[in-house]
Amino acid sequence: MRVLGHRIYWRWYGEVLLEGGLLLRMSGDAAKWLRPGDRVRLETEEKKPILGFDEYALSGAFPIWPPFEKTLEHVREGPLGGEAYRYRLRVREAVYEGDFEAIAELEQYHYASEKEVVALWACPRCHRTLLANSKPLCDCGGEARLKEIRGSTPASRFLVLELRERLPFEPRILGYLRLDPPIPRMHRKTPEGVERNIRERIFPPDWFHPTYEGGADWEERLARVETAAARIARVVVHPDYRSEGFGALLVEMALAWARERGAPEGRRAKHLVYTIAQMARYHPFFERVGFRYLFDTASGRPVLAYPLTEEAQAHLERFLQEDPYARAHGGRLFRPRYGRVEGLKAPIRLEGVRKGYRSLLDLKALSKEVEEALLAFGVRARRLERLVLKGVDLTIPPGALVVLSGASGAGKTTLLRLLLGEPPEEGKVILPPGRLAAHIPGEVEEPLGDLPILERVYGEMGDVGAAIEVLNRVGLSDAVLYRARPKELSTGQRERFRLALLLAKRPDLLLIDELAAHLDVPTARRVALGLSKLLRAAGITLVAATHRPEVVQALDPDLLVYVGYGGVMAVPRRGPRT
Repeated sequence: MRVLGHRIYWRWYGEVLLEGGLLLRMSGDAAKWLRPGDRVRLETEEKKPILGFDEYALSGAFPIWPPFEKTLEHVREGPLGGEAYRYRLRVREAVYEGDFEAIAELEQYHYASEKEVVALWACPRCHRTLLANSKPLCDCGGEARLKEIRGSTPASRFLVLELRERLPFEPRILGYLRLDPPIPRMHRKTPEGVERNIRERIFPPDWFHPTYEGGADWEERLARVETAAARIARVVVHPDYRSEGFGALLVEMALAWARERGAPEGRRAKHLVYTIAQMARYHPFFERVGFRYLFDTASGRPVLAYPLTEEAQAHLERFLQEDPYARAHGGRLFRPRYGRVEGLKAPIRLEGVRKGYRSLLDLKALSKEVEEALLAFGVRARRLERLVLKGVDLTIPPGALVVLSGASGAGKTTLLRLLLGEPPEEGKVILPPGRLAAHIPGEVEEPLGDLPILERVYGEMGDVGAAIEVLNRVGLSDAVLYRARPKELSTGQRERFRLALLLAKRPDLLLIDELAAHLDVPTARRVALGLSKLLRAAGITLVAATHRPEVVQALDPDLLVYVGYGGVMAVPRRGPRT
């Protein structure tokens, strides 16, 4: 069948007219790429002139409708192997109005967004255009409809990452990816100056042309687009989930989308997917997927590429081997900055340690009413003596992750105080030399100060890349939030910031009481997993007290130490979980 024409109303709604007077309803983002005269194949069981979203399948050079979708499970592996936890997800092309509303809300978290307000909305009642980051209510009382996401182009298409199973407070859509045709021109910055049209020197020029050039007559310009390359223009993940590998997952799905559907325009098979991503200097998820660094643009932004075919791979390898600047970097951009600490040189040992607390409780300085109430219960002066640890022996190897578990008042905090230097009544605490950092709420706390959080961590470390790495590891991965001051953070965010300040000291030994106490279950799990991986890579010894099973599971400690009734029982890790 032949396409006679199309009408585009919104990104989520369009219509395509086929010969014979058959009208297909689909998203505007899919319909806009069909040109009059295109030959398509229609499959349907319906016998009616108008077909809705779920009533047909359509293909041209590539499958067009139903839209691209993949259902998958995303397993988060523990630091020493085995499954820590998993997500059940759906990655699909954005189709519905709610998808684009979620994209608009996520866009305000994108590090490169140049607009304070990222979306345009139209009021269908009074026809006003409104600026807002989330769905506004017009002054006339009309409910606005999303008109456009600022920064995107008519040629843009979107993938969304959706949680299939979630807790009531978790977002439905965790992130999105925007796929565009190639930009029209690209030049390289070198020490000698600007090298023009560098891209066409590496790959065949017709891979990038004809592409979308913009302009008011956007439908006519879209009709000309037919390239063998696609560009990832945005990858945005909800800040709370950025440590979970979802950015890399979205990129992998974009590669599958480009390969399977010829996306974004669906007219020509793709040889190459590339991106221009400044944040790739500070986060390796593009390189983890297999992207190779090529060069910096004339404006100093890194370009990375992924070959989808053997031909593209050959062009890429030839450039990396023959170009003098490319030979120097070898296709690699990101370098980890935190590195390893010196670490403890010997085990921590507790030998025959005894520790107790004594206090005198009397009725002095109480009001008469309170004193009489206590006397009614038979409460008079009382000396309380409590032996918390009795003859405790414990060995903690260098670089080990140790979790202290037990009921409140069992002695977990007492054990941490001993490691901080408080003397035992009997026995010995042998602590090898090394840098120590600790957090015991109400007793030992790092002052938060008033500087923006990235500025503060950078001030501690002297390396902005390492500072970003630390903030990412504790779940503070929103670049917009990097500019926030501690007083502007939530309670849970402040707890994660304190953790970042402890890590910024690059300690050999880290002591934490009530780890993740103010975090919800999914966030606590994510933070614990990121912390565990950083500590093991850096060689930092951790002793942390927590009562939360999801934190223990994600930390995957080398020793789980049960504290109670004056003694301790150390249970070593027994190998990877399956």
